[in-house]
Amino acid sequence: MSIEIKNVTKEYGLQKALNEVSFTVNKGEILGFLGPNGAGKSTLMKIITCYIPPTSGTVIVDGYDVREDSLEIRKKVGYLPEHNPLYLDMYVKEYLSFIAGIHKLSKKKEKVANVVELVGLELEQNKRIGELSKGYKQRVGLAQALIHDPNVLILDEPTSGLDPNQLADIREVIKKIGKEKTVMFSSHIMQEVEAICDRIVIINRGILLVDQDASQIMKTSSDRQIVKVEFDQQVSKSELKQIAGVNKVNQLEGNEWEITSLQPEDLRASISKFAGTKGILVLSLQKETQKLENIFKELTH
Repeated sequence: MSIEIKNVTKEYGLQKALNEVSFTVNKGEILGFLGPNGAGKSTLMKIITCYIPPTSGTVIVDGYDVREDSLEIRKKVGYLPEHNPLYLDMYVKEYLSFIAGIHKLSKKKEKVANVVELVGLELEQNKRIGELSKGYKQRVGLAQALIHDPNVLILDEPTSGLDPNQLADIREVIKKIGKEKTVMFSSHIMQEVEAICDRIVIINRGILLVDQDASQIMKTSSDRQIVKVEFDQQVSKSELKQIAGVNKVNQLEGNEWEITSLQPEDLRASISKFAGTKGILVLSLQKETQKLENIFKELTH
């Protein structure tokens, strides 16, 4: 395994940013690291990349301990922080050549050209970084994280500020990289996590809540049904709760309702039958697909 996190705690005074967090990330795996703001995601990423030490616990990256071998780890890890620090007065190629020099890479021009092509910066490579849009600045940050061909890639909100076309491009880059390297990235864009990740870890208030394969999380949650229905006339909440299998009822707007069931039987049939016995019309009836966003909200609220 490329990243091994054991009982990691990080304290700031009396506050625990991380509380006994443990999980592993394997080579060739893309891990989605999720949590609300303030959950401890960036703190753990900074520990993994040796920017800050843990208060207690152990972190092993590519065989090296963060407390004892920080310089070796920095050689093997590519890191894109949440607040992407760039030298705005430097040109894109100049900056990437500078980063290549820090890593003491041979064939710098070749390495710069390769990474520029990989992240789609060909048209922007001769511009000052300060002249770039936020999305292209993010690409420059991704390029500096990749230029030394690291074994482990840590990306904190890598798709922040990207337009839909850029999102698709960077998604493909991350998926391609993930076949050979260990990739751990955080994001608040759940569609990106669903599309890219092999595994998902969710933390909240420094505590690990979920560590599962992405497909398993979605399968586990599939028993819960959410149906949105709109009637042509007013219906009471108490009447809807009497429908077989109904677990929860929320009124949305007017005669529109959101109805939840934990039963395997299709709730739409029961709702249609209810409407027929009451002599009312169903104007719309839609079964909502259970999404990672819903699961995330339930776990972290």
